[in-house]
Amino acid sequence: MSRVTLVVNGRRRSLEIDPRTSLLDLLRERLALTGAKKGCDHGQCGACTVHLDGRRVASCLTLGLQAEGRAVTTIEGLSSAEGPLHPMQQAFIDHDALQCGYCTPGQIMAAVACVREGHATSPDEIREYMSGNLCRCGAYVGIIAAIEDAAPKMGKA
Repeated sequence: MSRVTLVVNGRRRSLEIDPRTSLLDLLRERLALTGAKKGCDHGQCGACTVHLDGRRVASCLTLGLQAEGRAVTTIEGLSSAEGPLHPMQQAFIDHDALQCGYCTPGQIMAAVACVREGHATSPDEIREYMSGNLCRCGAYVGIIAAIEDAAPKMGKA
């Protein structure tokens, strides 16, 4: 067992984990943050997307120990429970950018990174950036519309 200390959604957490534990399993099984989903467990679907020091990562491919001393943001930490939704969350609702909802947390986390990293300047650029996040239901038209809608609002959030 190894000790890992990280900041998850603004809260410092310290726990003992098996060194082979993925960040996804640490979040879901040890911290009960189940927003990030285990889709493929091979880094191919994007359902497990979270932010590590502000950059999107596939948490299924990231060891929990790699988050030592770093900041992790999950869908649960994107907005406070008492406050309004993050502009991207609201845009996903407004543009019906989800169907079954399984991929939605990962889609939203990737979409926020897409905007923050400056890749939301055109539908083609958004499609390319978001290509690592799969939606079996096919909500891609709504997802692109949501990102285009939220992008200018995120500067104010």
